[in-house]
Amino acid sequence: MNDILIISNYYPPEKGAAANRIEQLALKLNQNGYEVSVISPLPNYPKGELFPEYKGRFSVTEKIQNITLKRLWIYPSNSSNIFKRIVSTLSFSTTLFFYLLFAKTPKKVIVQSPPLLLSFISVFTLWLKRKTIILNVSDLWPTAAIELQVLKKNSFSHKMLLFIERFIYKKATHIFGQSNEIITHIHSMFPEKNCFLYRNYPDHFVEDFLVDKDNPNKAIKLFYAGLLGVAQGVFELIQQLNLENLNIELHIFGDGAEKTQIVNYLNQNPNKKIFFHGMLERNVLHETLKDFDIALVPLKTRIYGSVPSKIFEYSALGFPSLYFGGGEGEDIVKENNLGWVVPVEDFEQLNATLVQISALGKDEIQKMKKNIFLHAKNHFNLDRQMKELIENNAF
Repeated sequence: MNDILIISNYYPPEKGAAANRIEQLALKLNQNGYEVSVISPLPNYPKGELFPEYKGRFSVTEKIQNITLKRLWIYPSNSSNIFKRIVSTLSFSTTLFFYLLFAKTPKKVIVQSPPLLLSFISVFTLWLKRKTIILNVSDLWPTAAIELQVLKKNSFSHKMLLFIERFIYKKATHIFGQSNEIITHIHSMFPEKNCFLYRNYPDHFVEDFLVDKDNPNKAIKLFYAGLLGVAQGVFELIQQLNLENLNIELHIFGDGAEKTQIVNYLNQNPNKKIFFHGMLERNVLHETLKDFDIALVPLKTRIYGSVPSKIFEYSALGFPSLYFGGGEGEDIVKENNLGWVVPVEDFEQLNATLVQISALGKDEIQKMKKNIFLHAKNHFNLDRQMKELIENNAF
């Protein structure tokens, strides 16, 4: 049996797309004959504090669903204080460095990027030990940081991150990119680097979501489920929405930096027809969403290389997407007839699209759901993608 190690900053029981994505990769490799181990921090995301069962521990080794998990110490923080965030990142990176340097690890290692500092420490140490390094690039940093205006172009920090980015691409044996834009970007620096497209396809196709609704005149339920952070811009979005006179309501599920602002705003504006539900376990969320109609997928700005995994996840449940993020994700929604596309940050057009959706009615949306589900089942197939990667020696 082939041994393979995955290094990631997130892993369940932590919530969110990043943790789910890495868990799916680990489980699919195991199902295809690999002995998989994962190194990650002690669970602390998204609240920035250790989960109760891991408090007071320096490291924990456990086996869950045939995956060996090595969880290492971190000083957790989701503080807006940049110093505390840096200390948090450095704490796990330091622990990881010494672990990789002295512990026995498999020959093949998958390194998740971003975060860049973590991937740099991993790639540097593994390169010294002559390991086969498979870099899994989900977003382009520091490019995304510049586009989100959290980093100043040509600053010292920007130049340092550019150096790290080039280093990890250069030293990786080969690279997975979640979008064609990521692969194009890497090839612009290293044209000969062997890259594979690795989409964040889901591992669920649930026909229960396609049950016809009893009352077609009930409000159309739009939902957002995920991280409430800077990149998603949900707080600004809810201030701009005009749902009061439409047959639509928005439900928000999630947690993150903007949570307090969102809750306070909705408490002060109870007539917005927007409802906040907090963070739910993934299986509980899926059960809750059976009564919903359309997935809202927003980004604060067009981020080169980014393709939100929600597009694929909700298509596999039959949900049309109202996509508000630009870039390659916009092309995927259009080309696959997965719903509606609105130019990023164009709130006037967003509200106009919501008027059209409101007039459409639940019966038409139900027809869309059935078509989208069948399309996703045939085209967004994780097992098929994994088989092709294995056949092409990507692992």
